[in-house]
Amino acid sequence: MAPENDHAAAARDSSRAAARVSPASVTTVDDTTDTVRRSDLPGGVRLVTETVPGVRSVALGIWIGIGSVDETPEQAGAAHFLEHLLFKGTRRRTAAGIAEEMDAVGGELNAFTAKEHTCYYAHVLDTDVALAVDVLADVVTDAELAHTDVELERGVVLEEISMRDDDPEDLLGDMFDETLFGDHPLGRPVIGSEDSIRAMSRDTLHSFWRGEYTAPRMVVAAAGNLDHDHVAELVAAALDRAAQGHTGARPVPPRTATGARPVRTGALGLLDDDSEQAHMMLGVPTAGRAGRGLPVLAVLNSALGGGLSSRLFQQVREQRGLAYQVYSSTVRYADAGALSVYAGCAPERLGEVVAVVRDVLAEVAADGLTEAEVVRARGALRGGLVLGCEDTASRMNRLGRAELDHGRQRSLADSLARIDAVTPAEVAALAGELLAQPLTAAVVGPYGDVDDLPAALRDLA
Repeated sequence: MAPENDHAAAARDSSRAAARVSPASVTTVDDTTDTVRRSDLPGGVRLVTETVPGVRSVALGIWIGIGSVDETPEQAGAAHFLEHLLFKGTRRRTAAGIAEEMDAVGGELNAFTAKEHTCYYAHVLDTDVALAVDVLADVVTDAELAHTDVELERGVVLEEISMRDDDPEDLLGDMFDETLFGDHPLGRPVIGSEDSIRAMSRDTLHSFWRGEYTAPRMVVAAAGNLDHDHVAELVAAALDRAAQGHTGARPVPPRTATGARPVRTGALGLLDDDSEQAHMMLGVPTAGRAGRGLPVLAVLNSALGGGLSSRLFQQVREQRGLAYQVYSSTVRYADAGALSVYAGCAPERLGEVVAVVRDVLAEVAADGLTEAEVVRARGALRGGLVLGCEDTASRMNRLGRAELDHGRQRSLADSLARIDAVTPAEVAALAGELLAQPLTAAVVGPYGDVDDLPAALRDLA
């Protein structure tokens, strides 16, 4: 039986949903532009939209506040496995049908899984927003999860794990998390393990999907040439089935810390790999999202290793030529975060690289940054933030993450003001607090044993 025309279905149901979306539920988030608006929809679903003048597209995502940290060890990799499976067909659409509908309008359809959330998204012309809403809602809430598809995608996920294992930099990131966060769920790779994926049953995946992908955990974010009220009607109609079991439910609030401190400072992880380069990650734990000083940490990270003028890039690459790639980065989760430095170099030069990195971190911990470094870092962050909002997909991502992580939206002007307010004294205080901690390291390279590593790393073990 051919599926019902999706454009017609969305149009038919929108009038029924309109009565349930009260204008009083719409909140203007950014009073300076009136472009970002938020609504609570039936069943606890949240909708956040941003109108972007002058574009002809809409980026739309259904975000679920569930990721790999919500899995048991037996479920490791389930959220990512589901990301593959939900596109394999619904009761109304085959996998080929889904692809054909999106290709017919030149749209993009994809998904990604992270440690604390999952997002299914589409990027379409503004005239095709009803189709995007209908397809995404169908995939997320009404997939079939057929046994044959589970077996088919099991092989695909195992191939993806093999690809990760062949990429030392990707493998290093997972190893660093495992070394720093230990047995905490943050220490497990999002993709799962070969053993966990081979053992994953269809029943386990179905139970995880139905138990976790609930309406109160969903955020629909959209940015582009759109009308908020129209999108609200479309989303309420498309997610009507998911909302029915949650009448009167409130949205699940942002994830909070569990109270545990899931970090192991001063640990060293090593994976012997017959590669041409040694790949090293060195770092320290930071506070989670609820901790203070996010803009200060961003400035510190930018000045340390965020650009061509950063200390690490200048000291490691420009002045000594020890590595082609060196940078620092930060992550922040509900329970904890990390500030880390990555470098890839010839195996025989790893000791020099580690020594220089440790010296730079020690200098910044002791003396902070110069005023010129702070000014440059603030400017780099301002530019990156504004340029990162130039396309609708980036704006949609900003909306979805903010709603899930913080339960609120921060205007671009407010974010820029917070960056501008960071002082050298604040950066020095945070650097002294963070960088004085024992360092944690992970290495992927041709080293058979910890004893084969340079002394600058061995003393961390």
